[in-house]
Amino acid sequence: MTRLSPRRWLIQFLVLAGIFCSAMPGLAENKPPASEDQVSAESTASTDDSAPNDDASAPNAEESTTNSDESASSTDELATDTPAPAAAADSALENADPSIILKGRVWRTKPGIVFLKTPVGLLSLSSKTTLKDLLASQEISFWVHNAHLAIDIRKRSDGALVHRYLSGPFTQSENDEDKLRAWTPDGEKSFDFGTHKQAFAALHAGDPVTVEVDEADTVIGVHDLQFDLQIGQIPPVGSSAHLLLTGTVAKMKSNFIFLRTPVGVVNVNTKIGVKDAKIGQTLTLHIHDREVVANLAEKTAE
Repeated sequence: MTRLSPRRWLIQFLVLAGIFCSAMPGLAENKPPASEDQVSAESTASTDDSAPNDDASAPNAEESTTNSDESASSTDELATDTPAPAAAADSALENADPSIILKGRVWRTKPGIVFLKTPVGLLSLSSKTTLKDLLASQEISFWVHNAHLAIDIRKRSDGALVHRYLSGPFTQSENDEDKLRAWTPDGEKSFDFGTHKQAFAALHAGDPVTVEVDEADTVIGVHDLQFDLQIGQIPPVGSSAHLLLTGTVAKMKSNFIFLRTPVGVVNVNTKIGVKDAKIGQTLTLHIHDREVVANLAEKTAE
């Protein structure tokens, strides 16, 4: 074995020490190296400045999964605690039969009638006393809940209310005879008769009535209003629609079924998935977003 002199051994030791120091990050500059977690956190922050980063270092894979689940849970709880009024109302009325929740836009108009495009097909609204100023720049929200109907017409630009119509059996408020009790998508409310007390004096409890109300919960008009719905397609991707109707097949022509329901006759195109229907059968049609379920019951013997 070759023996090194003390001087050569000292020189070699110093050279090796210098190489070792330069290879260690931060040691040559007399400061601790950044951990891998800190590097990951800084990299994430630089690529997404809008994402908040409260932790000093990024969590490991297991912690990341847990935190993501907790974050999603917190978001869901927040959404549940403070729901949008329309969303809360929609979820509450979807189990009613009949129930319909649709949004539409003006397609064309004729004197006394407005045709709307909805995710399921054409919806027409007709009246001799109102609906004379609907514009293509407006969006219509349409609800049916049992025997009640609600229509909101708003500007698409800022959501400002243009018209709100409520239809259903005439019911006076229990606490005030000069108020109408009516169903709305946000729950039952009382509306002051306003200047239309004489029109309500001729009505009996349960008589059908359609009113226009304002945001101050006052009746500003008593009208006639009808609707006609044609269900001709499965809702397109990304659209939102709900419909639950049970009725009797009254007539069949070409690809259309004329379904007699508690809210009137509804035309249903068999191409959406209704097969082998026969006159007299009971049909329950359920549409939720893009899901369509049609149940046909055998005609009961008379």
